[in-house]
Amino acid sequence: MNQPVLADTGPLVAYFDRSDSDHGWAKDCLTRFTQPLQTCEAVIAETLFLLRRGGISPQPLLKLITRGILLPTFSLRNEAAQVAVLIMRYQDLPMSLADACLVRMAELDDQATVFTLDSNFFIYRKSNRRVLKVLSPKSS
Repeated sequence: MNQPVLADTGPLVAYFDRSDSDHGWAKDCLTRFTQPLQTCEAVIAETLFLLRRGGISPQPLLKLITRGILLPTFSLRNEAAQVAVLIMRYQDLPMSLADACLVRMAELDDQATVFTLDSNFFIYRKSNRRVLKVLSPKSS
């Protein structure tokens, strides 16, 4: 995949958790990506929490970051107002901070694809009601 890929929590957890039902799919996708994955620190925090809760070492995830395979490129400081608008717009779901950051990242780069297991990304819209590009087992 040559366009930017925005990594969500679900596929990262599935990649490291061999017992996850989406492990094979996540592993296959990650081996096919040709450029670093982009993400936000909220996704990294969620992923670390879920890995630790599942008894899985956080070290392999942190190695992806130090090796430049997973890049936390989003600045919440610079985009907080727009993220807040998204969270309010989708308060009925409710939208997590990580999800709002990824949608904002997709707004900033129209070519980006969200790599996710979360079906809410089929509901979320970018500004002007533009549909998100989503890579999910439901879309593969």
